Amino acid sequence: MKRFYSIIWEALEVVCVAFLPLFISYQFLARPFLVQGASMEPNFQNGNYLVVDIVSYRFESPSRGDVIVFHYPGNRALFYIKRIIGLPGDTINLSDGEISVNGEKLDEKYIPQGIETDAFSKSEFILSGDQYFVMGDNRVASFDSRSWGPLDKKDIVGVVKFRVWPPFEIFTGSNK
Repeated sequence: MKRFYSIIWEALEVVCVAFLPLFISYQFLARPFLVQGASMEPNFQNGNYLVVDIVSYRFESPSRGDVIVFHYPGNRALFYIKRIIGLPGDTINLSDGEISVNGEKLDEKYIPQGIETDAFSKSEFILSGDQYFVMGDNRVASFDSRSWGPLDKKDIVGVVKFRVWPPFEIFTGSNK
């Protein structure tokens, strides 16, 4: 009987050593994310597997150009991936196919030239102290802040740090 308990104890040790670091990492450091849909093309495609850093924004504020994963404001069970366009306190204006932030045209090197940004329900957004304006890179196929308004900081899960799949297409996060 003593041998049986010894085997059980060893098995539990192996499980703890194998899974405890994964559990801690998932809860406090990073999470996997699977891209679904075309809203971030051409930078991210459907089926890309990403690693999302969930600890950085506890120590620093999100930056314009960061690609983030967040809870959709209308349903916290849904996760979206978008790029931060506007920061707290910014005034975002969408007109003539272009974006201006605080009166200056936004230089978007991460999307192909010639892509125009249409306003949906309204053309001006004024962000409060804890709100962000997010948009997909594929403006035609993106359901984003133009539709449902600014994103609250509490809904942000983390920042995309790199792409795991497909291999050889590593992404460093902000791609500014």
